[in-house]
Amino acid sequence: MLDLTDLIDQYAPNLKKLYGNYMDRLKYSNEDQGIYVLPTYYAVDQKYFDAGGGFGIQHRVLKELGYPEVRTLEDYENVLKAYKEKHPTIDGQPTIPLTLDADDWRIMITVTNPAFQATGAPDDGEYYIDPETYEASLHYKRPEEKEYFRWLNHMYNEGLLDQDSFIQKTDQYKSKIASGRVLGVIDQDWGYSDAENALKSAGKDEATYSHFPVTLSEDIKDHAYQDPGFVSGWGVGITTSNPDPVRTIKFFDYLASEEGQVLMNWGIEGKQYEVKDGKRVIPADILDQKTNNAAVFQKETGIGLYTNLSGHYGDGVKDSTDNYYTTNFPEQIVAAYSDAEKETLKAYGATTWKDLFPSEDEFPIKPWGAAYNLPTPGDSNYNVIFKKTQDIIRKRIPEAILSTPEQFDAIYDGMIAEVNQAGAEDMEKQYTELVQNRVQLWSGEEAK
Repeated sequence: MLDLTDLIDQYAPNLKKLYGNYMDRLKYSNEDQGIYVLPTYYAVDQKYFDAGGGFGIQHRVLKELGYPEVRTLEDYENVLKAYKEKHPTIDGQPTIPLTLDADDWRIMITVTNPAFQATGAPDDGEYYIDPETYEASLHYKRPEEKEYFRWLNHMYNEGLLDQDSFIQKTDQYKSKIASGRVLGVIDQDWGYSDAENALKSAGKDEATYSHFPVTLSEDIKDHAYQDPGFVSGWGVGITTSNPDPVRTIKFFDYLASEEGQVLMNWGIEGKQYEVKDGKRVIPADILDQKTNNAAVFQKETGIGLYTNLSGHYGDGVKDSTDNYYTTNFPEQIVAAYSDAEKETLKAYGATTWKDLFPSEDEFPIKPWGAAYNLPTPGDSNYNVIFKKTQDIIRKRIPEAILSTPEQFDAIYDGMIAEVNQAGAEDMEKQYTELVQNRVQLWSGEEAK
């Protein structure tokens, strides 16, 4: 791979402007500070205006129960239980209070990640990073997370958790949601959006889901929106066999320009957007296509398909015309909400789902970015140990949840002993070194 440092400096003013104060986060390592990749997978200066994860409850459930407070796991459980007791069946099929998708890697999204989300830790993949020492440990070792899994065990033994949660495939999970009989989900909306779209197409907006920042107790804050700064990482580079690196970097630079960004995010003026009183606006018919038939819209227009070809701005960043670079901003988000969503949000005094969550301002910026984005050691036993620990976790967590309450502690504690025996403590030391090295590498970043 070519070191892009000089190419960026000489031929890429838009990329220099884009990455700005984050140029230190593009450097390869403390030893080799060359830039070999333009990070493209994550946006620069991303601001979240909406929440697509958390703990979801159907809008009709909340409405019938008078829009109760949903703040803790106990609140969440009580809502699902109360509605199930009133409606043991939906459309002739048994009501499912809560179902999970543990099919392969999806177990992280709906089963294990929610354990740190519900107990006040930010997303650092499989690790918890001590914010003072930057020491990494498997997040499952946190005592409060054990209590989260104990709650899932309780939900299973109370008959509130779908007994098929750990044997069903993703398609079966989505099919249940599309049937309208699943009252609650703990997932990111991209994991079940197909099913929600099917409900919307069937005129069942009231059976789609809300998003709440539910935690173990009221004194714990959901850290989903703690700011990692620019995450950097995955992207594009130029190889030594490229016949014209200058032309290539200029192409990347064009895509990062204002014109390139508007083209990729908004499309063509007069076709996919209009300018009214100086503001870019998506016509209602185009917005309907984009919202309710997203896959076809992308293929027909190309909008949203080419973002990862170069660096790009995140939601909330404005261009020289005082318009947002992306189409994901409050007014546009609200315009795309269904009537059922708007009704629920109004009942909770919110405009968007993000309004219900603790904001970025309530937490410090993470100096290591996001730990899940760290490149793992390629010349050590790290990956072998990691695979062993993951196999243990993905076997024992379901076993603990599906056990009797009396068996839970022995299974969970046994899991921690097993991962340690498999080498977890050595693995954690290696990851700690990676985190601490990254903090050192990025410490040259100017305060924004």
